[in-house]
Amino acid sequence: MFFEALIERLGEPWTLALSGVAVGLAFGFFAQRSRFCLRSAVIEFARRQMGGKLTVWLFAFATAVVATQALAWWGAFDASNARQIAARGSLSGAAIGGALFGIGMILARGCSSRLLVLAAQGNLRSVMSGLVFAVTAQAAWTGVLSPWRETISGWWTVDGGASRDLIARFGIGHGGAVLFGGVWLVAAVFWARRQRVPVWGWAGAIGVGLAITAAWWATYAISTVAFDPHPIQALSFTGPSAEVLTRVLFTSERPPNFDMGLMPGVFLGSFLAAALFGELKLEGFQGGASMRRYIAGAVLMGFGGMTAGGCAVGAGLSGAAVFTMTAWVTLCAMWAAAAVTDRLVDQRPEPHLDQPLAGAAAPAT
Repeated sequence: MFFEALIERLGEPWTLALSGVAVGLAFGFFAQRSRFCLRSAVIEFARRQMGGKLTVWLFAFATAVVATQALAWWGAFDASNARQIAARGSLSGAAIGGALFGIGMILARGCSSRLLVLAAQGNLRSVMSGLVFAVTAQAAWTGVLSPWRETISGWWTVDGGASRDLIARFGIGHGGAVLFGGVWLVAAVFWARRQRVPVWGWAGAIGVGLAITAAWWATYAISTVAFDPHPIQALSFTGPSAEVLTRVLFTSERPPNFDMGLMPGVFLGSFLAAALFGELKLEGFQGGASMRRYIAGAVLMGFGGMTAGGCAVGAGLSGAAVFTMTAWVTLCAMWAAAAVTDRLVDQRPEPHLDQPLAGAAAPAT
């Protein structure tokens, strides 16, 4: 087996890290090309402006569900031992943390994954917001904000195992889950044709969805052949951002892991995509008010993502793909809070702050 040979040559920690780099490269490249962004999808839906970004998100979501559940149906993947299902979860943390994250991504004009993608192509607003996000996430995990996170998470909990697994709760099986994702994939194809979504929009979004599945499968496959136990991991950004920040700031004796490879991989993949298509461009803040808004949004996302146990990708795609209850609660809370925040804060679209879909015609000025 491929991973057995790689482990024999590099060792288990570096095999995990290399897998993280590979998955991150794919995610970063395809996310940059497709302009994948939950915030943009929510805004389009809330404002009833069908410009293709909701369709892009739906392609990524449906692909992740179909591909992940197909692997489980065929016996090539089993999520039952993953933390998102096996461990005790928090419904209060998912709801409140998801809502805070949704508010934050509207204020910061992008979720945590989008910030990293934009930072790689020269957006200095995203660089600073991403750093604030990572610091806040670490503070919520083990620092000064951790008591607040623990209090919120303790209000309403759910047992791990079947209680947290929606497939088991509803008895639909992996085949039913594949059918569910397939319906949304067909819907995405229909809307993409009507909206004339450019090739990189839908193809890149499919690549994003497959990267979600690749993260699940790679860490599962390694766990089945590794001598030491390793967790089955999802593609996420809250925990990994805090992990990488800690490793950069402090000397760590911990061996390399999947998260250590994932974040640099996403950055490099996004940078390569922007460089190949001539989209590298330095951008800064437009004023003090804008800076305050970005910082506030990054703080809310950092605390909210850690409280919810996942970000727009970690819960919204990875967690949803394995049908863990808390991930779906988080995703719904993100959508609702983001839509309300957009309604209250951003009454009119500001196209100069967003990018059009790759290949789409630029708006007239």
